[in-house]
Amino acid sequence: MNRLHDHLTEGSDRSAARVELLNILVVDDSATVRQVLTAVLPEKRGFRVTVAADPLIATQKMKKFQPDVILLDLEMPHMDGMTFLKKLMAENPIPVVICSALTGPTTDAAIRALECGAVDIITKPAIGVRGFLEESALLLEDTVRAAAAARLRKPLRHTATTSKSTLSKTLAPCPAFNTQTDRIIAIGASTGGTEALLHVFEQMPPDCPGIVAVQHMPEGFTAAFARRLNASCEIEVREAADGDLVFPGRAYIAPGNHHLLVHRIGGTYSLEVRRGPLVSRHRPSVDVLFRSVAQAAGPKAVGILMTGMGEDGADGLLAMKHAKSFTIAQDEATCVVFGMPRAAILRGAADEVQPLQRIAPAALAVM
Repeated sequence: MNRLHDHLTEGSDRSAARVELLNILVVDDSATVRQVLTAVLPEKRGFRVTVAADPLIATQKMKKFQPDVILLDLEMPHMDGMTFLKKLMAENPIPVVICSALTGPTTDAAIRALECGAVDIITKPAIGVRGFLEESALLLEDTVRAAAAARLRKPLRHTATTSKSTLSKTLAPCPAFNTQTDRIIAIGASTGGTEALLHVFEQMPPDCPGIVAVQHMPEGFTAAFARRLNASCEIEVREAADGDLVFPGRAYIAPGNHHLLVHRIGGTYSLEVRRGPLVSRHRPSVDVLFRSVAQAAGPKAVGILMTGMGEDGADGLLAMKHAKSFTIAQDEATCVVFGMPRAAILRGAADEVQPLQRIAPAALAVM
């Protein structure tokens, strides 16, 4: 463990020593959006922003410099953002963050963009709202830094053609376990987590313990994300609502911009969805979820912390371990960003460190 600790802290020290400007390319046909994004990612905070009104202009500018991260609108003239994204991923993979409107069909398009290789989603800035220059600017900065640190992989597949009826024929069998309603699995993830959660959920049988999950994602997009998971998995997946009861075979995704908490009611659990300040720089926060599960379920729970930048969930996973929950952290090799699991490992919060493909079987084996 000491050798692992030394390896991880050495990596942190080397990263801290390299303070360089991140080159950000904003591709959006709105001059106002380009102006606002440039203002909230200033050079004094470590960003050098270049703008382009459409993908064709962006392509020309990229011949002169290689951006570290691209902030990409999906609806633009000349070439739409999805076409540009697919072209990038095929020819010159660069971390892409989708900058999308909050409502309408663009929410589903943004989720599809994650399938095509984008690493994260942010909402269009609330023009003229002072709050954006405070809390939302902090979230934007964290998202861009996480994207810059992301380990890009080619998308494994497009899941739109996958049906629940075919999954039982293709998934590897999972170990048997007790399906009592007082068993619960809590999962936290951020950058890279949309594909990681899909992988874990696809391995869950229809009678698995109830699952509660936080995926860092803006308000308005978590419902579309839950629908995508629900269409691809044997279990039922839905966006959590205040007062929901946790049932076996069902997974609940924390709504964007809301914290998710678990409370014990007799032999089962209920969910509380509420607003509140950022916790560990996030809302929803994995720490908030994990601490509530530690209190409500203790040894009846499994906690899983997966890919993402920062430390959200590390303290919560430690609280779960102290409450006798079984705890798992995703390993570095299969993380898009190793920050959150790494922080948990350094705290001694993980009973096991597992590659992505082994997380679901490891969780089910102890339930």
